[in-house]
Amino acid sequence: MENTLPITVVSILLALLPIVTLLVFLLGLEWSAPEAGAIGLFVAAGVGIFGFQMPLESVAIAGTKGAWDAIFILYVVWSALLLYHIADRAGAFDALRLGIMRFSRNELFLVLVFGWVFVSFLQGITGFGTPVAMVVPLLIVLGVRPIFAVAAPLVGHAWGNMFGTLAVAWLATLQVVSLDADTVTTAAFQTALLLILPNLFAGLTVAFMHSGMRGVRYALPMILMISLTHGTIQAALTLWNPVLANFIAVTIGFVLLYPISRWSRYRDPLPYDDSRMMQTHNLEESDEQETKMGLLYALLPYIILMIVAIVVLVPEPITMLLRQWQVGLPFPEVTTGYGVTRPAGDPYAPFSILTHPGTFLLISALLTGWVYQSRGYNTARPDSNENDTIINNLLRDAIPSSLAIIAFLVLSKLMDHSGQTEVLARGIAQVVPPDLYASLAPTLGVLGAFMTSSNTASNVLFAPVQETIAILGGLPVATIIAAQNAGAAIGNAIAPANIVLGTGPAGILGDEGKVLRIALPYALIATFVTGIGAWLLVMITTGNGG
Repeated sequence: MENTLPITVVSILLALLPIVTLLVFLLGLEWSAPEAGAIGLFVAAGVGIFGFQMPLESVAIAGTKGAWDAIFILYVVWSALLLYHIADRAGAFDALRLGIMRFSRNELFLVLVFGWVFVSFLQGITGFGTPVAMVVPLLIVLGVRPIFAVAAPLVGHAWGNMFGTLAVAWLATLQVVSLDADTVTTAAFQTALLLILPNLFAGLTVAFMHSGMRGVRYALPMILMISLTHGTIQAALTLWNPVLANFIAVTIGFVLLYPISRWSRYRDPLPYDDSRMMQTHNLEESDEQETKMGLLYALLPYIILMIVAIVVLVPEPITMLLRQWQVGLPFPEVTTGYGVTRPAGDPYAPFSILTHPGTFLLISALLTGWVYQSRGYNTARPDSNENDTIINNLLRDAIPSSLAIIAFLVLSKLMDHSGQTEVLARGIAQVVPPDLYASLAPTLGVLGAFMTSSNTASNVLFAPVQETIAILGGLPVATIIAAQNAGAAIGNAIAPANIVLGTGPAGILGDEGKVLRIALPYALIATFVTGIGAWLLVMITTGNGG
């Protein structure tokens, strides 16, 4: 059946309605994520049925697919929260705080270490929200206010989504576009070049969160060193092996922290303490408090996580063997009255449980719990009661965030299956002149990631659309695909489902709108600057740059 979707002002406004609804309830009315997500979900379904001729069967199938997609993320959420509560009950975070005080007493340096460099390192190994969920408690240990403890790693990790997790988003992109070998190499390299910009702005933004322009000026040497390392190494390695480009770059960046920490500028306490980001200045405490646990055992969950992920994901034969065990659900083909068709899936979005980040986290949680138990660390807190158990705390934190994530992903699938997503993409292409389109191409990637909370899903949705627009407009396909890739990475900083991954461990479920307000300026500026970068690449590629 031919696709006859109308691209009109009315259809574009209707397609925007679910997104606008979500923003109004999250930002304007400050509703919690589960509440705002539920309203947005019903608006998307209503628009699909009454505005886009979506049959009820398609609504049911799209909703079920969204719920299935949510399981992929919820496995991370529940495993990360289990690991968090095991470590918290054992006193690991108190031990970590005191250990950090011995390593450095410069809180801005350490906020950048965890909120930008370490979270990027984790993203290079394992993604799908794991880095955010794991770093939030560390920042709170440093004395960071919970709102900023969520916003900082959201911003800090976003740039690494494209080639992180061993380039899963890049590999998915290649499955949905038709590029020759030279164009593939060019697109990977140009994507890495564009990602230098959101990476640099991530470091600057985290420093600004801490103490405004004063923090930016103080941290600038460190930010430039780390960003230059991340960006140039990743870009160079995409010409050799995009799959390992980010992993190697962020590992070198992480190792570089040690010599930087020996510099007195970042070793000694800050010469000022006027930070809106900090709730307490834990690193400046003079008490002689000690904990039963040492720093090495406090870091044990992260050490196990890294070892498990590297062992499973780096050796390709092991990865390919373990990926053979998959679970998926069959879905029939569905079509709307306008001919928007989604093919049958048997299975749809198969779940590779043995290589999933949730499995890495679960293994880390179980091994950490066993070690802490054997060492006598997991004793009950003095103020605990009979309901203060790991399982009860896990259920209390995980259920609300799970409902929000399910709502967001069902909303995304409803928009996709009804054609609302396609209308937005084609509408942008119609109103933007080809000469300017490159500057707006990252916006489509941001939109996709905002809707799906996934760089990979954004590229699967919009990379074919971007390819078509580039061909019709006579634009270099590699550059437009690179702009899509970079935009999709940036969008992870403001994706509602990703925000919930942080508000759960931070204990501030319901404050997602406040977090979004902090992260949104970064996304807007990074998208704008990346758009300029994409436009310049087009000018250079086509010879119009003079």
